[in-house]
Order: sequence, then structure tokens, then C-alpha cells
Amino acid sequence: MSSQGLFQTQTQKLSMGPQMQQSLQILQAPTLELRQIIQQEIELNPVLEIETPEVSLEQTLPEDPDAHSQGEDPADLSAMDEEWREYWSQGRVAPAARNPDDQERWQFLMDSIVAAETLQEHLMAQLRTCDEASDRHLVSLVELLIGSLEDRGFLASTLEEMSLGQGIAIEDLRRAHAVLTRFDPIGVGAQDLRECLLIQLERLGKRQSLAYRLVDAHLDDLAHRRHPILARKLGVPLEQVSRAADFIATLDPRPASRFTAGSNHVVSPDVIVERQGSQWVATMSQDDLPQLRLSNAYKDMVGQESSSNEVRQYIREKLRSGKFLIRSIHQRQQTISRIASQILKHQPEFLDKGLGFLRPLNMAQVAAEVGVHETTVSRAISGKYMATPHGVFELRFFFSNGVRTESGEDLSNNSVKSAIAALVADEPKAKPLSDDKIMQLLDKQGIKVARRTVAKYREALGILPSHLRKSFS
Repeated sequence: MSSQGLFQTQTQKLSMGPQMQQSLQILQAPTLELRQIIQQEIELNPVLEIETPEVSLEQTLPEDPDAHSQGEDPADLSAMDEEWREYWSQGRVAPAARNPDDQERWQFLMDSIVAAETLQEHLMAQLRTCDEASDRHLVSLVELLIGSLEDRGFLASTLEEMSLGQGIAIEDLRRAHAVLTRFDPIGVGAQDLRECLLIQLERLGKRQSLAYRLVDAHLDDLAHRRHPILARKLGVPLEQVSRAADFIATLDPRPASRFTAGSNHVVSPDVIVERQGSQWVATMSQDDLPQLRLSNAYKDMVGQESSSNEVRQYIREKLRSGKFLIRSIHQRQQTISRIASQILKHQPEFLDKGLGFLRPLNMAQVAAEVGVHETTVSRAISGKYMATPHGVFELRFFFSNGVRTESGEDLSNNSVKSAIAALVADEPKAKPLSDDKIMQLLDKQGIKVARRTVAKYREALGILPSHLRKSFS
């Protein structure tokens, strides 16, 4: 019979303190997010300052006997400032003071940056100036439709479903829909792809065209490029069907795509690769991160006899917190820099010759050489970018498995994908390469991969199968 009662057991559990959590957050954060973290810390911690040309790091600190008793030496804090300044001085470009004109231009640039307009804002602006703007009931229904749009710019529900679900007369919804479909971007407000393409063709004056007939009644055959079948069905020459299909391909199947989140995403590289003599060198880009320092005024207050113990303790806590933040940022930059240097060490042919010469590389290998854990490498490369002679790539791009070439060399999967893309780009349009043919051509280049691997990489590249790439013109 089991007994009931209170028992004590001792277990070990690994818990992550706030500082460790902050350190990992700083390591993993992309540059833009790190700037926001730094700004928040500056607002919360009064001892943190952004270093400016007018503020010198050379100010001497008064000796504080009380600080030694508390285990916090102000001289150590000054040394941290010097260490931080030395780190920044090793950057690609030494920070220089801006003259008033430069500062004014910089401020003007910052003030000129505006938030991207959303699709809803774009449509509402047109609604306020359209001919029907005075009809409040109609405007309210158009607003309802605008609020029902999904990312592509299509209505999330059909007009009939909205009419039944919300008790609105279908005729009123159709009037509102006719207003919405006149707005820019052309095709917005469509209920499906077919209607989206028809709206665009009608706005282009193509209502009586072969292209309109193909979209209206034969969209499935058109999507599968069954041009000979369509030519027989419609009794028109195959060349006309092909030309009409090519024109339809120029239409936009996602009219709201330019308003989707991230469509204006601009990448600012964290690492810049440059040739110095016969060597490729990776340097950290410091342009997007403010330079932090610990306030000398607050350090002075720690050593002043007039400061109460409570004030001294508060300042010491903030100094420790600020010092840890600066060290964490310093460590983040060093870790990324060391990882980037290892990438350059393993990819000299890529830097010299291009994508086709990218070699396999795994995180465990780099982690061992840098002297950190594999998860640290994974965090450090997340959302970080490197500017190379062949373009800007996310650091994660350089870590991939590979295949063995006929000569015994290892080739990155990304290089194989690049080779496949090149073959497809040069293929005859009337007779596109099958996966088997691509496999054979790669084999002639010394790259041995299975047909299913070719198909997998082709799909990853977004390349259609050969029968859907065929052109009949």
C-alpha cells in the first residue's frame, strides 16, 4: 500500500539568467534589431551614452575607495572604454567627426525615411477621391471589401459568401466590387486568379482578344501549357496560342505583391569582403551600430563623498549593466568576424571564380576552428549578411552539404544548383532539358548526381518541369 506525504527531492536544472539571455539575444539579433535593443538600453540605463566627437574618452577618473570595497574599480570601467574604442578603431573606416553640413544632410536623410504605404492605405486614398465618394453606403461596402483582401490582393471570400454571411444585398456588393476593381494596382479585389487576369486584360483593351478567351474558358489547359490542344479546340494556329500565352505571362497574378511585408527589404551587410594584396579579408561594417561608452559624469558620482550609499549602489548596478552590454556587443562582433574569416579560409575559389566553385562547409567544422559551440555559430550567422565580389549573401548560405566531383573534389549543393540553373537558362525553348538530360550534362562536367537529386534541386530553384517550360512559338 503506497503512503502519501510530503517529500523533498534534490534535482539539478540549468537556468539562464537575465544577462545570459541578453547576451544570446544580442548575438542572434540582426543589425537593425540590435540597434533597437541598444536604443532601448540607452533609454533605460542613464550611464550609457553614444560616443560623439565632442565627448572624449581621455577624461581621468577620481579614485573611489568605496568602489574598491564594493569590488568595482572605476579604472576598470575606463579600461573597458579604451578597449571598446580600440575595437572600433580596427574597423574598416575609422570614425570621423561630421562637419555641420554633413550632419545636416544626414539628419535630412533620416527625416526623409517614411514608413511603407500599406495596400489598405493605398486603396483608401483612392476611395476618398473616386466619383462615388459621396455615396456613404457604397463607400462603406468598398471599405468592407478592402478589409477583406488577402496578401495577393484577392478577396478572402466570394461576393456570394459575404452576402450570405453578413446579410448584404448581392447587388450592392457587386456595385462596390466594380468600384474596387477600378483601383490601382490593376487586378486588386478579384475573387480568384481567373478574374484577376480578366480584369487586367479588360483594362488593357483586350476583351475581344484570344488571350481573354484563353483565360476566361481554358485557364487550366493554359496553366499546363497544352497549346496544341488549345489550338485544336479554338481552331486557331498554334503560333497564335503561343503568342497569346506569352502575353498572358506578362500579367501580374499577385497584384498586391509590392505592398506585402518585407517587399521593400534592404539588406545592409554586416561583413564586407575585400582583397588586400593577394589575400581576401573580411572586415565588420560598423556604419549601422552606434558607439557606446559609459558616462564619465556618473562614474564621478560613484567617487564623490557627497553621494549617498543608495545613489552609489544604483549607479554601480547601472555601470555593471552597461559594461555587460558593451562587452556582449563586442563579443558578438568578434564572433561574427571570426566566423566570416573561416568562411573566407574555406572558400578561396568562390571568391576568385564565382558561385560554381563554392565548397561544402558545415557549422561543426567552423565551430571547432573558432572555438565555440555549434549552436553559437548557428545563432551568430542568423540574419547576418556578407558582401562579396559576387553579391551579398546571408552567412547561412555558405553552410551546405555537397557532392563529390569526378576529380575527387567536393562541390557545394549551392554550386550544383547554380550549374542546373545555368543549363536551364541556355536550353532550347522549343525542347527544354529533362531531368535525365540535365543529369547527363552535369555528369559530363564531372558532377555526378542522381536524377531525383536534379529534380529536388530544380524544384528548390523554382524551375518548372520540362513539359511546362516548353515554348511552341
